Amino acid sequence: MSDFTDLPDLASERLGGAVLAANDDFFAPKENLILESEPVWKEGVYTDRGKWMDGWETRRRREPGHDWCLIRLGLPGVVRGVVADTRHFRGNYPESCAIAGAALETDPPAEVGEGDPRFRELLPRTALEGDRRNAFAIADSPRVTHLVLRIYPDGGVARLRVYGEVAPDWSGLAAGAELDLAAIEHGGRVVDASDRFFGPPHRLIYPGPSRGMSDGWETRRRRGPGHDWVVVALGAPGRIARVLVDTAHFKGNAPGWCSLEASASPLYSSVGMVWRELVAREPLRPDSEHLFFPEPGQANGAHATRFVRLNIFPDGGVARLRLFGTLAESAR
Repeated sequence: MSDFTDLPDLASERLGGAVLAANDDFFAPKENLILESEPVWKEGVYTDRGKWMDGWETRRRREPGHDWCLIRLGLPGVVRGVVADTRHFRGNYPESCAIAGAALETDPPAEVGEGDPRFRELLPRTALEGDRRNAFAIADSPRVTHLVLRIYPDGGVARLRVYGEVAPDWSGLAAGAELDLAAIEHGGRVVDASDRFFGPPHRLIYPGPSRGMSDGWETRRRRGPGHDWVVVALGAPGRIARVLVDTAHFKGNAPGWCSLEASASPLYSSVGMVWRELVAREPLRPDSEHLFFPEPGQANGAHATRFVRLNIFPDGGVARLRLFGTLAESAR
């Protein structure tokens, strides 16, 4: 699987994605296509329409044409890659698929024609294999809010993953307004981490409270010296006023302590970065919220912050990291 799968799934229902319409979902509902859960197989389970399938599946086409599905992304962004996951679809997967995207202010009519000038081709018609994660890099995507998935001629797709970088619209934000600069919906992203064993660390900056231990960042048990860490790129350069570290649901596996560092570097590098202390090493409690207020000089320094590194000692799980502050003038 390509590196783009480390990015957030912009279409996921967990981030607010929605399947708006499909021309057909006779065998399995279109809404399954963007579920966050992995597709499953249930042996011997049938409905009054046929075999129960965990995905979107259309009936067998008996006339020319193809099937389609219209999706509103949960977060607008630039698509870096997609996965058309046909797991468990063996004799009933499409021959090929294509994807087009558009940046729209409102939802379009249910059916989007192939010649609709608002929609730009992201993935040309490409062959699919059955019962596998079909991964395709997207070389040149504009900012998009909606996608059309077309399958040829018919069949089933378990999940569509749309991996990319969130591209928020700052135009409606009042000057000086405080916001979570790390939030995924504001363009925050995880750029590096010491350990990803129990899942992608970008869950650390998901919207809303954590739903459970699987909805956060957790590292494996450390058996040697050192500590774990994660680096978050802010959605835009800003000034951090307060920090929230939440260990919700981590009861026997929360870190013992944490510290935070900030950098004004324009680009992230695993070596050579200049870091300044944002929050000194502080104890953490299991299943609790911790609010820290950096000293103004620590939070801002001479330049606006672009990256924050959360250090946890020695290992463990953190549900959410919130970095509340204001955008730098240069970011507006």
